[in-house]
Amino acid sequence: MKIKEGFELQNVCGEHIIVPAGEDNMDFSHIISLNPTAAYLWENIAGRAEFTVEDMVALLLEEYEVEEDIALEDCRLIVECWKEMGLVEK
Repeated sequence: MKIKEGFELQNVCGEHIIVPAGEDNMDFSHIISLNPTAAYLWENIAGRAEFTVEDMVALLLEEYEVEEDIALEDCRLIVECWKEMGLVEK
């Protein structure tokens, strides 16, 4: 899967916000705020041709002291949430 084109992570007043860019996303009416961990993942997978949940888990294990099973569950939840919001495509 990959991050859908036309969405960018920006830092607005200390908050990590996903903002739409381009005409295809002009009807985007939700503000998506990411916590620092989700923003870290976004920054490291955005622009990749594709990524997997396992890639995200590896990023978390490199950066944070977290158990692999917890990182896996968290990454699965993040991806499902991003899919529901239309931020991720196959």
